[in-house]
Amino acid sequence: MAKEKGGFWVGVAAAVFYPATALMARRRDEGEERIPRTGGALLVMNHVSHLDPVYDAVFTHRRGRVPHFLAKHSLWKVPVLGAVLRGARQIPVYRGTSDAQQSLRAAHEALEQGLLVIIYPEGTITRDPDGWPMNSRTGVARLALEHDVPVLPAARWGTRDLYDHYRGKFRPFPRKTVVTRVGAPVDLSAHRAQPQSIALLREVTDLIMGEVKGLLSEVREETAPDGFYSKKS
Repeated sequence: MAKEKGGFWVGVAAAVFYPATALMARRRDEGEERIPRTGGALLVMNHVSHLDPVYDAVFTHRRGRVPHFLAKHSLWKVPVLGAVLRGARQIPVYRGTSDAQQSLRAAHEALEQGLLVIIYPEGTITRDPDGWPMNSRTGVARLALEHDVPVLPAARWGTRDLYDHYRGKFRPFPRKTVVTRVGAPVDLSAHRAQPQSIALLREVTDLIMGEVKGLLSEVREETAPDGFYSKKS
């Protein structure tokens, strides 16, 4: 399969993001060789800061891949940013509307076209006070089960030290370190053989996010809590 060409807007984003991320933080990348150079792949990540997509985009682009994020559709209305998102073929997410299913359809099409899709299954920045993953939406399981592509769990830590949205703190100094670790592909062969159900989607979602949480525990060198944080708790 031919390698995807980024195009003009991906080049513009790279020209801005590379120096900006390097200025704000050192990088430590681990397991990036697990991301295939070509072909469809689903990269499943935790979400702790609005800076996550910027660092994750640079991380995957350095691997030679064009990242395709699922992101809330309101960002497409932001001047300049909207043009970049459209030009770079990002995937708008319409939650709570009649267009909600279109978001997943676009992600399915991207995987079928051999693209790299990055998803934050929590749907928003975690509200867990300690930064551990929350209960996640099951759309990630639908994507993972319906496509024979690598499903790669990954954890990134350090971006919340730079920008903590809920506390309203931006702290570029002293210079921070952002660590990203990619784990081995999740084996879903047994699950793909089962009839799809709500229970199966929840099981697969928690299985994948459990791998993400385990990687985050390793990166942080801390013991992760049992289960997942609920923003209703």
